[in-house]
Amino acid sequence: MEDRCAICGCKLKKQGVYGEDTQRGRSHPTKHHYVAERFFGRSANRKHKKRTPIFDDCPLNFQGKPKYFCYDCHEELLHNPVLLPADIEGFAKLVKLRNLAEVQKASRKDKLACRIMLLHEVIETGIGKLLEKERRRRSMGGA
Repeated sequence: MEDRCAICGCKLKKQGVYGEDTQRGRSHPTKHHYVAERFFGRSANRKHKKRTPIFDDCPLNFQGKPKYFCYDCHEELLHNPVLLPADIEGFAKLVKLRNLAEVQKASRKDKLACRIMLLHEVIETGIGKLLEKERRRRSMGGA
């Protein structure tokens, strides 16, 4: 296990109660899979309940690969993204443009799998653009 959170870089501390609203609880380590186990029909929380997989194989080649985060970054940030109405509407437009909308749920989860990959593409594109913006700002003498 890493000793620092993969996002904020805080020192992970095994002492304290996970999720407790203290410095120790908030810096408690937690494992997060890059691609959710439930996408492959399994869940650590529901070991005996098998679901229909969304993916048979991981399209990103990260199946079963985890990273460690502090409670704050894992539970508060990764599991609860802020998606405002304009964000949802924009994503819905992309879904329709890529023919990934569903009037009625199909028996297979192919379109859901594609929407998951589309959301990853949106995040990846946005991060790339912001990193480039920061590089330009810093190269012009910004702090």
